[in-house]
Amino acid sequence: MGSRKGSIEFIKGCLIGGAAGDALGAPVEFMPYKEIARQFGEKGITAYAPVYGRKGAITDDTQMTLFTAEGLILSKVRDKKHNIESMTGFVYQAYLRWLTTQRQVNPDLLIKKHGTCAVIDGLLITRDELYSRRAPGNSCLSALLSGKQGTCHDPVNNSKGCGGVMRIAPAGLFAEPDLAFDLGCSLAAITHGHPTGYLAAGCLARIISEIYRGSGLLDAVEKSLKILKTKPRHEECLKAINAAMRAVSHEPVSHKTVERLGEGWIAEEALAIGLYCAMVAGGDFEKGICLAVNHGGDSDSTGSIAGQIMGVMYGIKAIPEKYIKELELADIIGEISIDLFENVL
Repeated sequence: MGSRKGSIEFIKGCLIGGAAGDALGAPVEFMPYKEIARQFGEKGITAYAPVYGRKGAITDDTQMTLFTAEGLILSKVRDKKHNIESMTGFVYQAYLRWLTTQRQVNPDLLIKKHGTCAVIDGLLITRDELYSRRAPGNSCLSALLSGKQGTCHDPVNNSKGCGGVMRIAPAGLFAEPDLAFDLGCSLAAITHGHPTGYLAAGCLARIISEIYRGSGLLDAVEKSLKILKTKPRHEECLKAINAAMRAVSHEPVSHKTVERLGEGWIAEEALAIGLYCAMVAGGDFEKGICLAVNHGGDSDSTGSIAGQIMGVMYGIKAIPEKYIKELELADIIGEISIDLFENVL
């Protein structure tokens, strides 16, 4: 398979695909499968339904993914170091800007503590549409409000919620595979200090990076697992990914199989579900994200991860128009996709 690098279509596919999975899953998050089937029919939810006052509404998953991308873009534009510490610092500032959009902190206090760029930098902070609370994760909010930038070696908490992995895809698009795993871990550890929380993000970043640069999904997973096994306390993440791989080969494609992998609230389960659904979709984007959201767990996050993986595999053209036409912030996602494409390492 040839390299996808050099084509904007696959970056757009990844970011739009993730947002589509997020928006499809948002109305059914927290909803048991029986209730989903009762409301939407035996196939479950397959088209956008109203949530947050409109159809196609994105959640904090896509908001934070966009701010991750913007932080990485600014790290390339403003700093020539191109090392993980520098990139993480820029993304941390981007997350502080996201925090202001959630009305959680006075921007003047952030400027006093972190400098002007922490608040007024970038495109996203100027877009009124992003000033909307979409069930942001408590770990993300509390970590950013703490005033401390969490790291893998000096964690801000012991959280392994999925809030680190669901936003990490831009790191894989931005960075070459040899850098992507550790970059993903570093960015996730800003808010999620448990090794499983950031190692799952490292795995997904490496997988996305490998796919964007020409690998198939199975090969990308194998390369990611090779790195994972060298990291301390990798066992939970490895077990979850192996469970997803076994399910592909030995379990029927159904919501019951998805639910046996977990509910997606924690990082390794969200990654496992996203991987499983992308693997069994057979190139059918709609099939993959519908499977990823129709379960009784964190449907928007698992839908987002599955959408990101399939989007970078198949490109924007593989995403049905119905998932693009009504998608909130599609124009902003497109702008960020172009900026990211123009600044990849």
